[in-house]
Amino acid sequence: MTFTAACLQMQATNVVAQNIATIDKLAREAAAKGASYLQTPEMSNILERDREKLFAAISPEEDDATLAACRRLAAELGVHFHLGSVALKAGEGKIANRGFLISPQGEILARYDKIHLFDVDLPNGESWRESRTYSAGEEAVLSELPEGLVGLSICYDVRFPHLYRALARQGAFMLTAPAAFTRQSGAAHWHVLQRARAIENGAYMISAAQAGLHADGRETFGHSIIVAPWGEVLAEAGGEGEAIVLAEIDAEKSAEARRRIPSLANERDFRLPRPPAGAAPRLRTA
Repeated sequence: MTFTAACLQMQATNVVAQNIATIDKLAREAAAKGASYLQTPEMSNILERDREKLFAAISPEEDDATLAACRRLAAELGVHFHLGSVALKAGEGKIANRGFLISPQGEILARYDKIHLFDVDLPNGESWRESRTYSAGEEAVLSELPEGLVGLSICYDVRFPHLYRALARQGAFMLTAPAAFTRQSGAAHWHVLQRARAIENGAYMISAAQAGLHADGRETFGHSIIVAPWGEVLAEAGGEGEAIVLAEIDAEKSAEARRRIPSLANERDFRLPRPPAGAAPRLRTA
């Protein structure tokens, strides 16, 4: 059984209503082209670096306008709608970066809070501390499409291969990493990370992305991408502005890739040697 997947690439603003209108437009266009699984990027509701302005603009999950709009769209269009992530109030002074998989009936099938937070200093002086704004998730999430299991993740998670390995070992034939990659890090690593996660797990990798210069001053890399389990890039958007990319997804291709290279079956436990007395461990194992 096959289906058509679509990445809805956005250039989100710091105005929630504008972003909802963009999602509505792109979703309808993708559904008209035959897509039955639609994915939006990380931070589909708003991109705002200023924490106070962000907190003032967002809502708790039960009141979030973007989630409500996507649930209505999923039901109207009869599609699985993967809202890549939205910023949500999650308790006193806390913000969650949360993604949702929504059924064709508009019901929430799964929620995923981004586990790995982007705390980095890039070579050009660009600095990010997501942990100052967002609360990290603690649970990996699998959900189910008619064709099989899908693993959810968000953006920076893609640099942590053990997360995807765990999802694949639980049976996921499709992995996802909707993103708002910085232009600098994306140019260096986006494609190789997406293809690596697909190849090493024999799974589709589908990642819708933010693209271009945003109202809060950040620049994102774009290049929303769909990668096959053997590593071929099936569809890719450009690096600027809104776009839709589509590809046919066949769960049997994942099974075929895993038969060719049965790395999941061949995987073995191993021990690490103890470091010399007094030496700091080089690898954190817990």
